[in-house]
Amino acid sequence: MKNILIFLFFVSTIFAAPKFLMPEEAFIPQATLDESMQIKASVTIAKEIYLYADKLTLVVKNGDGITIGNIVSPESVLHHEEMVYLQSPQFLVTLQKEEGVSGVKNIEFELSYQGCSEQGLCYEPLSKVYTFAIDTSKLSTPSQTAMSQKNIVSQKTPPTELSQTDSIASTIVSGNVAIIVLTFLGFGFLLALTPCVFPMIPIISGLIISQGEGITTKRAFLLSVVYVLSMAVAYTIAGVLAGLFGSNLQAALQTPWVIYSFAGVFVALALSMFGFYELKLPNFIVEKVSGPTKSSGVAGVAIMGFLSALIVGPCVAAPLAGALVYIGQTGDALLGGMALFAMSIGMGIPLIAVGVSAGKFMPKPGVWMTMVTALFGVMMLGVAIWMLERVVNASLIMLLWAMLGISSALFFGAFKENVQIFIKSIALIVFIYSVALFIGVLGGSQSMTKPLEFLKPQAGSSLKEAEHLQFAKVTSNQELEALLAQNKGKKIMLDFYADWCTACKELEEVTFSNADVQAKLSEFVLIQADITANGEEEKALSKKYGVFGPPALIFFDENGEVMSAKTIVGFVPPSEFIAHLDKIGI
Repeated sequence: MKNILIFLFFVSTIFAAPKFLMPEEAFIPQATLDESMQIKASVTIAKEIYLYADKLTLVVKNGDGITIGNIVSPESVLHHEEMVYLQSPQFLVTLQKEEGVSGVKNIEFELSYQGCSEQGLCYEPLSKVYTFAIDTSKLSTPSQTAMSQKNIVSQKTPPTELSQTDSIASTIVSGNVAIIVLTFLGFGFLLALTPCVFPMIPIISGLIISQGEGITTKRAFLLSVVYVLSMAVAYTIAGVLAGLFGSNLQAALQTPWVIYSFAGVFVALALSMFGFYELKLPNFIVEKVSGPTKSSGVAGVAIMGFLSALIVGPCVAAPLAGALVYIGQTGDALLGGMALFAMSIGMGIPLIAVGVSAGKFMPKPGVWMTMVTALFGVMMLGVAIWMLERVVNASLIMLLWAMLGISSALFFGAFKENVQIFIKSIALIVFIYSVALFIGVLGGSQSMTKPLEFLKPQAGSSLKEAEHLQFAKVTSNQELEALLAQNKGKKIMLDFYADWCTACKELEEVTFSNADVQAKLSEFVLIQADITANGEEEKALSKKYGVFGPPALIFFDENGEVMSAKTIVGFVPPSEFIAHLDKIGI
C-alpha cells in the first residue's frame, strides 16, 4: 500500500508540473470583415488561460471619417477579484461614417488584449492590427446609428447564442454552490430517463434479488444507496480527470476485452439465478459481485456500481460536457466535481427507487420466487448481449437475442398448460418475435425492428438506402482537414460517433432518419468522425474540437470556421434538432 501511495504521489507531481505556453500558443487573435461591413473579432484562448476584460480594446486607427458605432460583446465574469473572460470572447463591431464620407476607405483596426495563466504567469499586453477596405455606402452616420439602436435594451448581449454546453459551464462560473448542486441534481434526474441509464435497472434489481429471500426493505435501500454512491464516485472521478487532462476514461474502457469480461460477469450472475450454481462457490468474480455474506454483498454491489458507471453507460450529454468544459477552463476540480457528483446522484434517485421496490415486493419462497429470480436472470443475459453489441457483428447479436427470446418464452410456459393467460400471452409474443429474429438472421437481415424486411420485393432496396444519411467517415485530423479543404465554401456538419455510444445510435436511428431532418441537412456536407477505436489519432481529433465524448455535432460555416455556439452535445429528438437549426438560422 505504501508503494502505491508513493507511486501516486510521483504521478500527481508529474501531472502537476506547470507548463507555460508561449503568447502565440496562449492567445490566437482574429478579425474578419463581413459583407455588411461589420467586423467580427475574437481571441481564442488556450486551456487554463483567461483574458482581462478591461484590457481588451477594439480601436479604429486612421479611419478617415470612419469610427466605431457599436460593439456587441460577451459578458465577463468575476475571477480572482477581476472581471475576466474564461472562454474565448467574440465581438461584433458595427462601424459608422461621418456625414459626407463616401467611396471605399482603408482603415486600420487594432485588437489589444492581456491575459494570464491559471498557473500564475501573466503575459505582457499584446495587440494586432488589421487593414480593411470599407465600402462606406453600407455604413450609417452617427444619427442613423443612434436611431437604429434606440430600441435596443442592452448593448452587452452576446453576438451569437451560446451553445448549451457553454451555457451550462457559465452557470457553474456565475452561480452559488447551492444553486449549482440543485441544478445538476435536476439535470441528473432528467438524464435518468435516457437509454444510457436503462441497462442499470436490471443490474440493480438483479443484485437485490440475488441477495436471497431474507432481504428486507431496509437492506434493499442500503444496497441501492451503495450502488448509486459508487456510481456517482465513478462518474465524478472520470469527469474530473477528463476535464483536467482532456481524456475520456469511459472511452478507454470500451475496448473489446473489457466488454467481453464485463459481459461474462453478467452471464455468471444470470446462470446463478437459473440455479446452475450458488454464488458462494469459490469463483472470484462471482464472489466479488454478490457474495453470500452481508459484507461481501455490499462490497460486490459497490464494485458493480462503480464499473457500471464507466462501462455500461458511457454517454456524454450537455450537462456533463458543460461541467467538463468548466473544469478544463478553470482548473476548479472541486466545484466541477461537486456538480458532477450532484448530477450522478440525480441519475441514481430512480435507481434507488427500483432497488427498494425489488426488495419490498419480493415474493415469498415458492414457485413465484423461482419465476422472478429467473426473470432477472433473463434480464442479466439481456444486458450482456446489449453490451456485446458494441464489439460483435450485428447478425450474431440478432442470433443471440433470438436464442434468448425463444428459450425464455419456453421457460415461462409459452406452450405449457396451467399457465396464467397473461404470462402465457407475453411468452407467446416473445416467442413469435424471437422466431422472426432467427429467420431474419438466416435471411441476412440486421434490423432488430424489421427482421423480415428481406422478404420485401427488391424494388424497396433503394428506399431503404434513402432512409439513412450518408456520411463521409474520418478517424484523424489529417483526413478531416482534407475533407474540409475539399468542401470549402459549403456548410458542413461533423458528427462525432462511436460504436459503443448508445446515444449515437439513438441519434442515428431516431433523429437522422427523420425526413424533415434530412431535408434540413440536405444543404450540408456530412462528415462523421468515428472515434470507436479511441487510438491516438482519434484522441487528437477529439481534443482539437474540445469533444469529451460522443455524440457531438459541430457545424462549420462556408469559410470553414467552427460555429461554436451551434454545437450540440448528446441526443436530441428530431423536433428539437429542427428547432435548433431554425433558431440559429441554418
